[in-house]
This record gives sequence, C-alpha cells and structure tokens, in this order.
Amino acid sequence: MLHSHLTTLNAVSLILTTFAARGVDARLLLDGSGITPADLGRADARITTQQELQVCANAVALRADIGLELGRRMHVSSYGMLGYALLSSATLGDALRLALHFPALLGTMFQLRLVEDGPRVWLSASEHHDAPGLAAFNAEFCLVSLKVICDDLLGRPLPLLGARFQHPRPAYRPAYAQTFAGPLTFQADDNAFAFDRHWLDTPLPLADPITHQAMAERCRRLNLEFTGRQAWLGRIRLLLQQQLDAAPGLEGLARQMNCSSRTLRRHLHSLGSSYQQLLDELRFERAKQLLTEEQVPIHRIAETLGFSETASFRHAFQRWSGMAPRHYRG
Repeated sequence: MLHSHLTTLNAVSLILTTFAARGVDARLLLDGSGITPADLGRADARITTQQELQVCANAVALRADIGLELGRRMHVSSYGMLGYALLSSATLGDALRLALHFPALLGTMFQLRLVEDGPRVWLSASEHHDAPGLAAFNAEFCLVSLKVICDDLLGRPLPLLGARFQHPRPAYRPAYAQTFAGPLTFQADDNAFAFDRHWLDTPLPLADPITHQAMAERCRRLNLEFTGRQAWLGRIRLLLQQQLDAAPGLEGLARQMNCSSRTLRRHLHSLGSSYQQLLDELRFERAKQLLTEEQVPIHRIAETLGFSETASFRHAFQRWSGMAPRHYRG
C-alpha cells in the first residue's frame, strides 16, 4: 500500500550521517527514493513516508541491525518544536501523553499507547502493517528512540522491567542488551517496553509551565498544518494512482483539484515535491508490484504505466532503481 503521509527529513539525515561515518556514499542510500542532496539542505523540506521507507530499506540491506543504532541517536532534540514541549512538561507522564497525541510530529506510523498493567506501564507500538520486510527495523527504531526520549526527559536512564517485539528473535539479539536490559520476548502481539508506573509522576528537571503552554499550542497548530498537508497530498496521489495509464499532466491535475496549475505547483514545491516526482514515484511503486507478477510481460507493464514505448519504460526504471526491469524481476 502506498503511503500518503508526510514526514520530515530527520530520519533520512540521521541514516546518511550514520553511514557516512562508515564511508558509505549517500547516493547508495538515497537510491530509488526520489530524494536529492539538494532536498537535504532545506530545513522545511517534507517527504512522504514511502520515500523514507525506501532509504530505510537501503540501510537495512547494508546492515540488518541498524534500527537499534539509529534509535539510540534519536534524542528528544531531534523532534523540533515537539521536543521543546516534551522537555518543558511537568512530569514524564504528561510528556508521554502529549507525544502520543501528536504521532505525526513524532514521525511514526505506529499506534502508540500507554497500557497499565498492575504496577507496570507498557509503552506500546502497534498497528503498523506497511512494509512487512522492514517490520523488525521499524519496531527497533521506534522503541529504542522512545526509550531515548524517556531518558532525555528524565535526565537519567529509565529502568525497564521488560520488552517485547512482534518479529521473530533476530540473529543479532545480543545487541538489544544495550537498550533493553530486562526480559525480552519475541513474536508478541505488539512492540512495547515496561517500566514501573511511579515514573509517570516523576517531575521533569526542565519543566516550565509557561514555556510548555506556548510550545504545546505551537505543536497543535503545526499538527493541524501537517495533517492537512497529508490529506491534500493523499488526494493528489490517489488521483494520479488512478490515472497512471493516461496521466493528466499538471494542468489536468490542477483542474481535478479545483485550483490553478500555478497554485498546484506552488503547493507541491512547498512540500518538497513536484508533479513529475510524484508521478515517477507512483509509477515506480506500481512497476515493482507488476514485475513480481511474472505472467505480466514488460511491454504490458509499460502500457499500464502510460509509456508509449517499452524502451522508455526500461530507461525510466533504470533511472529509478539502478537496474533494468528484467534484472529486478530476476
């Protein structure tokens, strides 16, 4: 399923920085994502979660356990305005409840919940059904980064009573010990870690009610803008997805969106995207799906995606993926 959500470049930048220290070329990690080095220099750039997942997939292909390290690098300061709102909260519980209220600002696709279990509380992440091949990576990245947020807010490590994950026990299980020192369970119903519930009432060292009120209000406004953009981009992507065999062009799409082409171009630019970039992204995703169906010949795939010549499709797929369609099909 194609994502219609927007997110920041925080995770992508973190991945590039982490692998740059190992001498890995950024182009290898950005391959197939549609993200350019120029995008990385824009503080306000927005990308789709599909683009982010492509970079994550490239990273996991290079190192299976990278989610654990990336999560340890996602400090509360990585979350911008939300980070300030969390740091200035009165208690850890107040901060976590605020964070869970704005998942779009956290940049997560998981459903996050605080689940009371007697004297314990589980911080649970569930209902993430996209990109099954990245299930372990997504769970590790999410839970480790949430643990780091808790540590940063408290100014000391939050003692854990246990952790559980939906994916099978990985070969690199010993690497979990750096973050999850307690009992570990795999193939569970959700991804979660537990701590004593008294920590929810622990005052935070940087609490400031005036700053918190101002930052929380700014988060609310930013979340409205962010989710509004998500819905708007989702509509555009759906329209294009339904017309891949006969793309409407910028002018035609603008008419379908009831706006001028100039307005559409400006809005897409503000999202760090363009008509052609979105069309290429959707064509690429559909092409990969069709190429897994061996009974569909390549010339038919080209027609389905709106290419007048098979050669044009081959060249486009080579540009998107770095390989010819027949090699991708294997």
